[in-house]
Amino acid sequence: MPLDPQVKAILDQMASLPRFEQLSVADARKQTIERSAAGKLPTLTVASVTNRTIAGPGGDLPLRIYTPNGAGPFAVMVFFHGSGFVVCNLDTHDGTCRNLCGAAGCVVVSVDYRLAPEHKFPAGPEDCYAATKWTAEHARELNADAARMVIAGDSAGGNLVAVTALMARDRGGPALRGQLMIYPVTDYYKPGHPSYTDNAEGYGLTAAGMRWFWGHYLNSEAEADNPYVSPLRAADLRGLPPALIITAEYDVLRDEGERYGQRLAQAGVAAKVTRYDGMHHGFFQMYGLVDKAKAALEEAARWLKERFA
Repeated sequence: MPLDPQVKAILDQMASLPRFEQLSVADARKQTIERSAAGKLPTLTVASVTNRTIAGPGGDLPLRIYTPNGAGPFAVMVFFHGSGFVVCNLDTHDGTCRNLCGAAGCVVVSVDYRLAPEHKFPAGPEDCYAATKWTAEHARELNADAARMVIAGDSAGGNLVAVTALMARDRGGPALRGQLMIYPVTDYYKPGHPSYTDNAEGYGLTAAGMRWFWGHYLNSEAEADNPYVSPLRAADLRGLPPALIITAEYDVLRDEGERYGQRLAQAGVAAKVTRYDGMHHGFFQMYGLVDKAKAALEEAARWLKERFA
């Protein structure tokens, strides 16, 4: 279907901004944070938000913990923000975490994992796995139930969800009830999928932008076949937790996300893929501005509640 008019209006406003691939890392981060701060949107209410730091693989690992209204113990989600592995932080995804916490009624533990290029692969995945393991071990302190734990993330965070699920399977835990991936990165950009060509320009995230992100994240292209880099290239996807994958029609990452869902299903994993037509990469964060962002949040919340039950 045509690009959604609400999305088109947003993209028109963004058209004058420099693209990531035209900026230094420092300037890309600055632009991202400033845009996020300027575009605050309404969020669902939560009972409390607390910052804390745990010991991570590379030193201090900051977390932000969202607790829903109610008595608990609650189900718990560990959330990995999008970033292209390079930009974004706890603040840029604060609204998304509040909405998931409020809609699904679960504790959300948002992870401020190390970013590239200062910390290349595998720093980010190891931080996310460590935070997931810590959450399982300390769930009681969070008024949460480790037996009802999921992981979730968007874009590069979706990649980290898929990778953390693989790590948890390969390393003997912790047990996960599900994995929610919102327009995830699941494959290296070479040779690429058709959506890399179909949606290369004009929809916010560009094919050139993804190449820029990958260039900062990996130590060398030789790492591209590692399943903890490109989970779509994993030889065996059996034994992974059920998945919900949300994709957007006008997104360079559309096809690799949908293909990952197909491969999960072929491996016997309960996997659902929902494509939101007319949407672009990033629409899930636009709750209160884009109607289908509300629909996607509601779908995610229904699925999460089913997994928690």
